[in-house]
Amino acid sequence: MMVELRNVLRESFITESLLYNEQKSPLSVLSEIGFQWFASAEEEGRTEEPSEHKLQKAREEGRVPKSQEITGALVLLLPAITLVITAPWLFKNCVQILRFYFDKCQASNINDPALITAFYNYFVKMLLPLFLTAIIAGVAGNMIQTKGFLFSTKPIEPKFSKILPKFGEYFKKTLFSFEGAFNIVKSILKVTIVVFVAYLLISSELQKLLAMSNVNMFQGFVFVAGLAAKLIIIAAGIFLIISVPDYLVQRRQFMESMKMTKQEVKEEYKELEGDPLVKSRLRRRMNEMLHQNMPKMVADADVVITNPTHFACAIKYDKATMQAPVLNAKGADSLAQRIKAIARENDVPIVENRPLARGIYENVKVGDVIPEQYYQTLAVILAKVYTMNSKSIKN
Repeated sequence: MMVELRNVLRESFITESLLYNEQKSPLSVLSEIGFQWFASAEEEGRTEEPSEHKLQKAREEGRVPKSQEITGALVLLLPAITLVITAPWLFKNCVQILRFYFDKCQASNINDPALITAFYNYFVKMLLPLFLTAIIAGVAGNMIQTKGFLFSTKPIEPKFSKILPKFGEYFKKTLFSFEGAFNIVKSILKVTIVVFVAYLLISSELQKLLAMSNVNMFQGFVFVAGLAAKLIIIAAGIFLIISVPDYLVQRRQFMESMKMTKQEVKEEYKELEGDPLVKSRLRRRMNEMLHQNMPKMVADADVVITNPTHFACAIKYDKATMQAPVLNAKGADSLAQRIKAIARENDVPIVENRPLARGIYENVKVGDVIPEQYYQTLAVILAKVYTMNSKSIKN
């Protein structure tokens, strides 16, 4: 249990990151050579992995690893599928609105409000499913990457530094960096895939396309629209597959940009160590862990010593594996009553000894060995307990 508590403290204060570089093996160094274009962080001295506190702070500011390709692919794919599903219904509404206006084309009053109202009614009714699907796809694409809903006004806050032209930094980022090279290769790949898929689809349907002159306009329109929809859906599916490595690259770049210097790690450690909120959260977490493990620790104890109302201490001693008795659990007031209740449920003997209970409670931590000053009194109690247990076993 004490090991778990130490792990909590270690995770909270990020002390392991101070030794990160010193503990690298040659294999880990070789594995990072493939990311040599990400060397800007190391060049600036930012060699430590970002802490949870820094990542959480960046998230609150709206800065999270995110690929626009995933959102774009979903916004293209889902509305295209919706368009295919609702195509007969959309065509029916188009025919209705055309008939309506052809019937009204001889009307004397062109500015009749009924004509304008009818147009907007049909327009909204036909496009609303596509708009809603596109909005849902965009929101879902972002929520998948941000692992939940994330809203922040930080990115849109006006800053004078954002409107200052930084041409050197822009060209370095877009042309002479890993990000620029990756985006160029990604764009060429997407165009190549679309052209290749379009070529395959058109080649497979070439005979039918040449025969379109022998069919009516409606049949030709349905065939060409179906071919275009198939091309869009296949391309969107391929874009969605391409977006997965793009997201991994974006995440890698984000984590590199969030790296910290050793000085930043030390300053954050000092800041968090003195933060009352962090301390209270740690105490709460430690208490939760104690409460979760306490029933098992009390049930494993050999005896519970009380004073009898305010304090309770559960003692464990195994001659085969322990050099001295150990304090399994302790508590005061309501927690002491809970310890005694658990002891009764598990047939753990409860012995009243006020000085011993108070002394152990005040001077011994949970998981520590009982000091020698309490051995004599504790030995008498354990002897009585063992005698009682042996008699109960014989009976």
